Amino acid sequence: MSSSSSSSSSSSPALPGDPPGGRRAVTVWSVGVSVYFVAVIFRTSLGVAGLDAADRFHVNASALSTFSILQLLVYAGMQIPVGLMVDRLGTKKVLTLGVVLFTIGQLGFAFSPTYGTALASRALLGCGDAMTFISVLRLGSRWFPARRGPMVAQLAGLVGMAGNLVSTLVLARLLHGVGWTAAFAGSSVAGVVVLVLMLVFLKDHPEGHEPEPFPHRGAAYVRRQIAASWREPGTRLGLWVHFTTQFPAMVFLLLWGLPFLVEAQGLSRATAGELLTLVVLSNMLIGLVYGQIVARHHAARLPLALGTVLSTAVVWAATLAWPADHAPMWLLVVLCAVLGACGPASMIGFDFARPANPPERQGTASGITNMGGFVASMTTLFAVGVLLDATGGSYTVAFSAVFVLQALGLSQILRLRRSAARRERERSVASRVETVHVPA
Repeated sequence: MSSSSSSSSSSSPALPGDPPGGRRAVTVWSVGVSVYFVAVIFRTSLGVAGLDAADRFHVNASALSTFSILQLLVYAGMQIPVGLMVDRLGTKKVLTLGVVLFTIGQLGFAFSPTYGTALASRALLGCGDAMTFISVLRLGSRWFPARRGPMVAQLAGLVGMAGNLVSTLVLARLLHGVGWTAAFAGSSVAGVVVLVLMLVFLKDHPEGHEPEPFPHRGAAYVRRQIAASWREPGTRLGLWVHFTTQFPAMVFLLLWGLPFLVEAQGLSRATAGELLTLVVLSNMLIGLVYGQIVARHHAARLPLALGTVLSTAVVWAATLAWPADHAPMWLLVVLCAVLGACGPASMIGFDFARPANPPERQGTASGITNMGGFVASMTTLFAVGVLLDATGGSYTVAFSAVFVLQALGLSQILRLRRSAARRERERSVASRVETVHVPA
């Protein structure tokens, strides 16, 4: 089927072979996305526990950032293997393995007595987390018509941000109410719950819509899948859109937002937590808006992505360059509201990669795309930690690393945009011709 129709109007007719959607699709997809919801709670739990982790394990800023860097390093490194696994094994098997791994990782983090064992637990968590989002994207493409693709993807991202909201509101209170071990161990129960739901209710695809078998042919087959996906300009453009848009909010929410607001801006933990919550709420609202816009107006993808990058850069520059010791509250509110657009904008990367690849490469292409933002986040987390230690805690210098990565990403987006658009038009024309000749 033509993936380019995924960004057409929601009133477009269904393509031949499209899944039917409906209530059954919503039920199955909801079970799958609940796994992603829990994975994001576990992934972002360190964001509200950064200062506590530094005290618990007696580490400095660089060592603290290593927690998130290692977690994201594992996550990013697993994206292509996971994409291949999803293409080969299906959603349910990959999600099952992911749930088991990230639940063990969260539980291990709760009881870790040393910095080393805590690092190992976060790595295990990152490995399981890596298996969730691509699987949920594939689940959506198997159960919903292609024209629903952008909205379904944005809704998945919205549910993930709801998991982030649980971290900032619920887990933070548990942490300071019942303590480190009880908070993290108690949260791991959510992993067991979604595992049971998934084993009972999840199906890879609706009846009558079984995918064509694509037998695994060893290492050569894997290399061809990766190479074919990478050759598509749309895949590479999707990666760089994801790279450039996602990381400012990810770095802020995952680790450095709370220390920045408390130590550099002089806010209380409660007020800082409210601002982190604003990022999440803004993300959820903007995700709904971006999803509707992209579903109805195919050409809006790149302007939305570029507009988000430029807006983020301008507001970050204003915050860091503010002449007084602390930026005013109104500017911090604007910063957090604008950061909320980063997640929805990163989802647009998948809307470039999806039309560029046939169904048998969707998992691989999504894995390549999803690497972008997490590589950028990992790099920035490390840079901020090192620069904080090197400058004696200057957040202005440390967060300037954001602009370097944005400049790199923008240059690549502008370089690839024309070739990706040309190739997508060619595929769209070919798909329309093929659809016309489908036998009745």
